[in-house]
Amino acid sequence: MPGIGVIVNVVAVLVGTAIGLAFGKVISERFRRIAFAALGLSTFCIGATMVIGGLMKADAVGSRYAVLVLVGALVIGGLLGEAIGIEAALERFGKWLRKTAYRVPWFAARGEGEHQMVEGFVVASLLYCVGTMTVIGSLNDGLGDPNLLYLKSLLDGVASIALASTLGVGVGFSVIPIAVVQGGIALGAHGLQPFLTEAVVREMSTVGGTLILAIGMDLMDVKRLPVGNLMPAIVVAGVLGAFFG
Repeated sequence: MPGIGVIVNVVAVLVGTAIGLAFGKVISERFRRIAFAALGLSTFCIGATMVIGGLMKADAVGSRYAVLVLVGALVIGGLLGEAIGIEAALERFGKWLRKTAYRVPWFAARGEGEHQMVEGFVVASLLYCVGTMTVIGSLNDGLGDPNLLYLKSLLDGVASIALASTLGVGVGFSVIPIAVVQGGIALGAHGLQPFLTEAVVREMSTVGGTLILAIGMDLMDVKRLPVGNLMPAIVVAGVLGAFFG
């Protein structure tokens, strides 16, 4: 059934979040910090691998514009995202979610601060909605092949355990953008498929890997970058990849 992969991904994040919330009660802050650092380092390495792999594939097919597309997509996409205010919109939505959730006694009893819940929502949303597996997995799911999203669901579920144990219940609310982004791609799969050529996917993967790398830097507390405002760079990379490809 088309769309089943998206449903499984949503369920995996919710289950992972529930386990992480329960697990977070029984481990000390010291162990949570090391688990978070390990997750950040893993995320950084995944992003770096995607960037290097994308550039190597471009070099293998003789493309001379890969670096130009990467830089151009990040700059143009960053300017577009800043003009739209994506990062600020995500934070406002996260604050609204917290205000709404705290009307439920269970959420209110947890006593999570606004910053913690918003950060959990924003970080998890960006991590789960950026990357090749999101685009290609959702596209394949819409065409009747959910296997790649099943793999992504496993990875996201494990990541949710680590994230929720440190950042709390906000991680679970990331299922909203997951459903919107991945569900939208799955629904439009038949229309999008002809445009996702090898060059387009390669450039989108390289830029997506760069953003995942930036998320890893944030998780490791190296530097906080406005990854939300850079998200349009993935679309820009696809357009540039189609032109130069």
